[in-house]
Amino acid sequence: MATRSYAIVGTGAVGGFYGARLQKAGLEVHFLVDRDYEVVRTQGLRIDSPNGNFTLPKVNAYHDVHQMPPCDVVIVALKTTQNHILPQLLPPIVKPDGVVLLLQNGFNIEPKIAEIVGEARVMGGLCFICANKIEPGYIQHIDYSDVHLGDYHAQYQPGGISERMIEIAANFKQAEIPVELTEDLMLSRWKKLVWNIPYNGLSVVLNARTDEMMGNPETRVLVKELMQEVVAIASSYNRHLPDDYIQLMLDHTDQMRPYLTSMKLDYDAHRPLELEAIVGNPLQAAIAHGVNVPKITMLYQQLKFLDSRNQTIDK
Repeated sequence: MATRSYAIVGTGAVGGFYGARLQKAGLEVHFLVDRDYEVVRTQGLRIDSPNGNFTLPKVNAYHDVHQMPPCDVVIVALKTTQNHILPQLLPPIVKPDGVVLLLQNGFNIEPKIAEIVGEARVMGGLCFICANKIEPGYIQHIDYSDVHLGDYHAQYQPGGISERMIEIAANFKQAEIPVELTEDLMLSRWKKLVWNIPYNGLSVVLNARTDEMMGNPETRVLVKELMQEVVAIASSYNRHLPDDYIQLMLDHTDQMRPYLTSMKLDYDAHRPLELEAIVGNPLQAAIAHGVNVPKITMLYQQLKFLDSRNQTIDK
């Protein structure tokens, strides 16, 4: 198992953290790096974490996929706003029997990747992690690090626990990354969206951290109502979440260190928001099944306006 090779496409907070942990555990890891290439190539990666700080002074860093060796597992940790470049990035670096693992937020993103590499070579991963990139090559891990892994099947049909899922999970556990395997990737994506839609969206609209949203009675109710709409969409697709799941997400967020979401950080940096993957695609799924979600609809409309205006402002 230790001979499996990994490629990280997108060496930001998520890709950098998980890739660094895999390399620290002794696995072969290759990092595709964009703007931070020179820093990462010459200085490596630095991770600050409640679980222990560490530095990898030397990593396999590349600025061009054609310089990278084909790998067994290609982890895509780019923002979904950059997925349009994956048809150029993925084919050269995935072994013929390799797999692409999407560590990305949102819904209905696997089908597009299946068009590039084939349905049987796609996995989805949901990251429950609070982490930020402080500066080039320097990642601050704040809280949580769990990953839920599942194979993608056409139209998100549930499948079993495959041997490759077990083997990749073993590598993650070797790297001290908590892993849960799922037979139903769609269910896992809806579970993640219960958190992502309200907190990512409202963090931009309200200009607020998670603790500020949870500390105000009115926004706390709004968060819960948005979660209830996500649960209703999932139910329309015959994905029924546990009765206590919303309360579990609220409790986890209460216990979380104050956190600015990835969407808020993107907004503040005048980067395009992952709006379609996180909010737009779930909204379209609701419309397709006739589910009335007025609060998600309004949140999407507000974010579309803010994102459009934000892109016209000089960085």
